[in-house]
Amino acid sequence: MLKILHTNDIHSNYENFAKVVTLIKKYADSDTIILDAGDFADFKRLEVLGTRGCAANELLDYAGYDAMTVGNNETFNGKETLSYMSSKSTVPYLSANLYHEGLVEELEGLNRYVILEKVGKRFLIFGLSPNLNTFFELEGLEAKNYHRAIRDVLDQEEGSYDFCILLSHVGLVNDQEIAEKFDEIDIIIGGHSHDLMDEAEDVNGTLLHMSGHYGEHLGMMTIDINDDRLLLESAENISIKGVGADEGIVSLLKDNKERAIEYMSKPLYTIEEDLWHDVMEENPISNLLADALYDLIDCDVAFINSGVINGGIRKGVVNDKKLLEICPSPLNPTYFEIQGKYLREAFELSMEADTCMADGQGPGFRGKYVGKLHISNGYIEYVDRKLIQIYIGNEVLQEDRWYRVATSDYLHRGTGYQPLSNNRNVVYNLEFLRDTLRDYLCKPDFIIKSYRDRWIKLDK
Repeated sequence: MLKILHTNDIHSNYENFAKVVTLIKKYADSDTIILDAGDFADFKRLEVLGTRGCAANELLDYAGYDAMTVGNNETFNGKETLSYMSSKSTVPYLSANLYHEGLVEELEGLNRYVILEKVGKRFLIFGLSPNLNTFFELEGLEAKNYHRAIRDVLDQEEGSYDFCILLSHVGLVNDQEIAEKFDEIDIIIGGHSHDLMDEAEDVNGTLLHMSGHYGEHLGMMTIDINDDRLLLESAENISIKGVGADEGIVSLLKDNKERAIEYMSKPLYTIEEDLWHDVMEENPISNLLADALYDLIDCDVAFINSGVINGGIRKGVVNDKKLLEICPSPLNPTYFEIQGKYLREAFELSMEADTCMADGQGPGFRGKYVGKLHISNGYIEYVDRKLIQIYIGNEVLQEDRWYRVATSDYLHRGTGYQPLSNNRNVVYNLEFLRDTLRDYLCKPDFIIKSYRDRWIKLDK
């Protein structure tokens, strides 16, 4: 009897993972394969960023994983970090379709597949990464076509395995399509779409299973092997509720946090003023980020939502640890063009508490609330939470004019501010907003300017 224990989309929620490992120790035996379907390492986590991903490797190794696939979050600190962490890992990092951009050249440290022997059978296990080439190409990466990558692996290894497991980070809908097309794949362990499946789904004779997100469940499949057939006995997702944390994981996290703090606490520079933060009201640190974006990107106007920043910063020493704490989201400075009427709609929404205090969840977002829009090279006049006029530069906003905008990919997608999705000619920058803050917090003129109000309350 074969047992497959699996996780996906942990996103560095390692307090939960410590409980998952308790369950792994409870259920694993010599006939068990342990797998992760990607986004295990999220660089919002101090221990991960401050060790270039090696903290995640230690957790996977300790828990006894046999392989993991590369999700999009494993790429978010750059190609060099991905190669570094995968090269240092004792647990194979798998991706059959992630390459150097423009080259049919595998990334250093990655494996397209592994062949693992269990219960007297050979299991071909390979991984798929999502096609997020708009962002991957910023780092010199490219995700090749799913189907071509699958066919290449299956053809190359034909006859060398008994059963095939795909570790997929392309989402349930794509998993279902793959199962329909490729008879050779016996099991797909999925991720990316965060589906919590009560039971395994059988698509064209292929078993699909996924375990939600954030380490809230451990997936378990029990399979009987009858000659050349896999027969599903059971598939479930076991909740971590009421489960204690594994002390070994707790200890590893403590050790890696100390290493990361030491590495990331090295002083970068000092600032002479306190820059406070507020979700609903105008504040200097959000203004500074908007001003930085306006300076960084050739545009007519820049703006940012205060929710991408989690707090203010006190005068004194600035270091990478503090920057990660206040701006953990892997979001990119972004250029696009948009008509004035949609800017007006967005700024009108920004005067509503329900908008500012809405749950900010969305791709790449690592904060809590959406937050208020902060503008650079412009200002807004209002009375009693009613917008009166918007100025871009010193000119009144024109409804039909196309404005060149600098902001983030979060707002470009219209997350939190749907009118902003009506844009064109999008260009993403390589660095994150956190990097932009690092580059501009050290400029005294930007700090002074950040205190100038851009939301101007008029007398009734």
